[in-house]
Parts: sequence; C-alpha cells; structure tokens
Amino acid sequence: MAHFARVNDENVVEEVIVVSNDDAPDPYPESEPIGQAFIADVLKLAGVWLQTSYNGTFRGRYAGIGYRYDPTIDEFVLPPEPEPEP
Repeated sequence: MAHFARVNDENVVEEVIVVSNDDAPDPYPESEPIGQAFIADVLKLAGVWLQTSYNGTFRGRYAGIGYRYDPTIDEFVLPPEPEPEP
C-alpha cells in the first residue's frame, strides 16, 4: 500500500490516505506521480499530495495530521511543541 499526505499552503499535513499498490506501484519515487495522478483523476481529490513512508524509509518519517513538510530537506517533521501555559 502507498500512503499519501495532503499538505496545505503552509505545508501542514491535513489528511493521510492509503492508495493500492495497483494504483501507485513501487518503487518510490517513481510511484509518487502515478499515485498523485490517481488521486486527482480517479478519486477527484484536490490539493497537494505527497507520498509518505509508513516505515520511514523516505521523507524522514511517516506523515501524521499536523506534521509539517519541509521542502528544503524533503522530509516530514514533527509539529512544533505547544507553548507552555503561564
């Protein structure tokens, strides 16, 4: 299974979906544009979808909702720590 994360304009992950290997065949990175086309053309889901690795073999770690995508290092990073309450 291939996993894709939708990131918003601030590069924050808002959704993660699973796509069959039939629709996004291995290996990464060749599978990413195929999966993105499937998401846009068949699933009709808008937005920027980036492939994420469930076992962390690429893009740093598996993307979770609220995580950020850092395009400079091409990785998903943990969300910032909340500010402590006074």
